Amino acid sequence: MRVLIVEDNAELARQVKSTLEHEMYVVDIASDGEEGLFMGETEPYDAIILDLGLPKLDGLSILQKWRSAGSEVPVLILTSRDTWREKVTGLRAGADDYLPKPFEFEELLARLEALIRRASGHASPFLACCNVILDTNSARVTMDGNLIDLTALEYRTLEYLMQHPDKVVSKTELTEHIYDQDFDRDSNVIEVLINRLRGKLKSDLIKTRRGLGYQIRGASDR
Repeated sequence: MRVLIVEDNAELARQVKSTLEHEMYVVDIASDGEEGLFMGETEPYDAIILDLGLPKLDGLSILQKWRSAGSEVPVLILTSRDTWREKVTGLRAGADDYLPKPFEFEELLARLEALIRRASGHASPFLACCNVILDTNSARVTMDGNLIDLTALEYRTLEYLMQHPDKVVSKTELTEHIYDQDFDRDSNVIEVLINRLRGKLKSDLIKTRRGLGYQIRGASDR
């Protein structure tokens, strides 16, 4: 899953990025409002962590512009402003959740996971398809109760496909959500990655739709 952090506190942004990357997220950082607005408009994110007190353009204005343009990406407001009026204003502007500073990183992770699950139509942290179960809380995948050892990229790929059951996901879309911005999107690495994943799962869980992309059928909450 790919997340954008819009935060002008460089140390906090670094800490949040490190925490998320440890949990197998792909993370981009914008350090001011104008950069954050542009990245949120031009790059596909599964969620955005947005500070309100930003230089050049404040977070509330950014959020309003995104929503006015039709963006439905889940947004978690992260700010030192903790009065109830600020919370109400942010939520009414289109935020999906609100976390005041200082905060515990574990709570940030839990809220972010919940936002992404709800946005993809899943209430449970467990995704199941056939005999494969993926736990988004622990980033563990089991098949018939046995733990499957996946690399971070393999896990991200499987999670994204299972978060979007029955949808045909193109190579381009998959690449945008599991790799950082510097990745060569013209390479055939996705095919290699899918084949490796199929080998470990030892099943036909992931279908190839020739000329279109990949699909997992019937994934559901458990």
